[in-house]
Amino acid sequence: MSDHATDPATDAFVAHRNLLFTVAYEMLGSAADAEDVLQETWLRWVKVDLEQVRDQRAYLVRITTRQSLNRLRTMTRRKEAYVGPWLPEPLLTTPDVAEDVELAESVSMAMMLVLETLSPTERAVFVLREAFEISYEDIAAAVDKSPAAVRQIAYRARRHVDARRPRQVVSPHEAREVLESVRRALETRDVQSLLDVLAPDVVLVSDGGGVKQAALRPVVGADKLVRFMVGSLGKAEGTITGESTVVNGNPALVLRLGGELDGVMAVRIEDGRITGAYYVRNPEKLTRVACETPLTLR
Repeated sequence: MSDHATDPATDAFVAHRNLLFTVAYEMLGSAADAEDVLQETWLRWVKVDLEQVRDQRAYLVRITTRQSLNRLRTMTRRKEAYVGPWLPEPLLTTPDVAEDVELAESVSMAMMLVLETLSPTERAVFVLREAFEISYEDIAAAVDKSPAAVRQIAYRARRHVDARRPRQVVSPHEAREVLESVRRALETRDVQSLLDVLAPDVVLVSDGGGVKQAALRPVVGADKLVRFMVGSLGKAEGTITGESTVVNGNPALVLRLGGELDGVMAVRIEDGRITGAYYVRNPEKLTRVACETPLTLR
């Protein structure tokens, strides 16, 4: 007999782990909370009689969804006490995430912020149906609603998201070119070059979590954004340097001051200009930009 026999419950959990993490992350916007949800999912999964489980993937997603909904309610209270705007935790992602257009859009910073405007149940239903193509019946079991109610929630959530999502999909090449212009402008403190890539009504959301300097509310308008970015970075010691990267499946910039990590900037681009800039400076949210996090919809 082999000394390396594996447990069926463990095998199933490991096989679907990246999927379950992606479900939890899309619902929570926090890698740390997603990991906690996976731990809670595992503790419940090992108590399940596998002979009674028809579809292990659907069952695991159901447990993860329920735990994520519980965690969302806790996070709502934390966000109410959060200093300044709250942004999702950026993840350095593997190349295959960027190559999957559907996945890259679903975890983009812009989309994650749209999901923040949904109620917990709406977010769960939208994520499970639109991103993971879970059946209405399985979603109903996960959120304790009837399939008919889930269809209505899905329809309402889809309309809400469609009204707020970016109007066009920008190619990674175009996004990298725009971010390269931002990098050069910040490094050389070239205000005009920075203005050239910003839409007049651009919105900057910066997240310092009360630890790093950040605007306590969104900064609206190209002139105000430039003044804030150049002003806040200019006060710090050391030179500004930028490095191209891919977070949440999309091109982004890692900015350093004097060689030390300062933050991660993701952008929303429409008609060749930046309409939304998301700058995460909170050190507690920058732990996942040093090593890649695998994500999957399947």
